[in-house]
Amino acid sequence: MPDVALVRRARKVNRVLAETYPDARCELDFDDAFQLLVVTVLSAQTTDKRVNAVRPTLVAAYPDAAAMAGADRAHLEQIVGPLGFFRAKTDALLRLSQALVEKHDGQVPARLDDLVQLPGVGRKTANVVLGNAFGIPGITVDTHFGRLARRLGWTELTDPVKVEHEIGALFPKADWTMLSHHLIWHGRRRCHAKRPACGACPVARWCPSFGDEGPTDPVEALKLVRTEGRA
Repeated sequence: MPDVALVRRARKVNRVLAETYPDARCELDFDDAFQLLVVTVLSAQTTDKRVNAVRPTLVAAYPDAAAMAGADRAHLEQIVGPLGFFRAKTDALLRLSQALVEKHDGQVPARLDDLVQLPGVGRKTANVVLGNAFGIPGITVDTHFGRLARRLGWTELTDPVKVEHEIGALFPKADWTMLSHHLIWHGRRRCHAKRPACGACPVARWCPSFGDEGPTDPVEALKLVRTEGRA
């Protein structure tokens, strides 16, 4: 059982972050589960904004798994080219869409066990899809989430799966998806990997890492605050 004081502190932080970022959501654009799965795979080693920029062209050409499974490789590479690693990402999309067609009649499964069996889909991607396309609670342990969870003293672990389970024990399951959004938004806007905006942090009073890496002066810290995620 997690420490009661830790649970209370963690839930308080989540409530304050919810008030700070009332518009927190998945920052990848999508219209359905297949699109979300595809753009999440494409978001590796690039930014959500860049993925969102290519999505309309990609969706227009390949609106579903069946269409993408039969895509012309050169054309698909051309579309995803601006995202970098275009050959690897093209391979990933072709293998993923082909597996959906062969094993799931072209539909994205709504079960974690099925999703993680798909080529290129790990627990992080699966939880993004479950939480945002199907409304099934999941914790998305990306680099922002893991960094903040450790800075806030919620865990000392670094393995994403272990972090997911340890943090999950601190919150009601119904909170998991929005908790992920709150921490990710905070990580992108204030609690940066380098020079976090400690002096402009709404949850500073509950953070044992306050001032360790970032300025505590409010004026200096405010200069580090971003109004949106990295372009």
